[in-house]
Amino acid sequence: MHALKKNRPLRRIVLASAATVSGMVLLLSLKPHSTPDVGLAVPAPSSSSATSGGSSGSSGSTGVSKTVTGDSVDTRWGPVQVKITIKNGKLTDVTAVVYPTENPRDQEINSYAIPKLRTEALQAQSAGIDTVSGATYTSDGYRQSLQSALDSAKS
Repeated sequence: MHALKKNRPLRRIVLASAATVSGMVLLLSLKPHSTPDVGLAVPAPSSSSATSGGSSGSSGSTGVSKTVTGDSVDTRWGPVQVKITIKNGKLTDVTAVVYPTENPRDQEINSYAIPKLRTEALQAQSAGIDTVSGATYTSDGYRQSLQSALDSAKS
């Protein structure tokens, strides 16, 4: 007869407890023991010109630089708006002026999403950038605001 089929409930309890403890030890050993260092991004203060699609141009010794603020795009978690700088026809800077920061989760998500979106926009030199995983709404708003700024800069 099998060991668990005998009429010994204490043996079943001991074996079930040992299996549970072993499983917990295995699960806990797979869990990372430290959290990744994530810096919190703080949004730039918005001004009255940040809410409109204003632009300003300035000339330097090496070429013409133009700064344009894109439209504010409402997302599920809050508005997203970017400001771009174009110098000699090349996108040289992208700054998120407004983005969701209402709660710690928004801050955590955007602390890694905004820099990734900025890097991708500067590499692509367009609004054709990938969505950052876990920041879908922010990515969509960023892309739309970036496209509106690029369109305004061309005109």
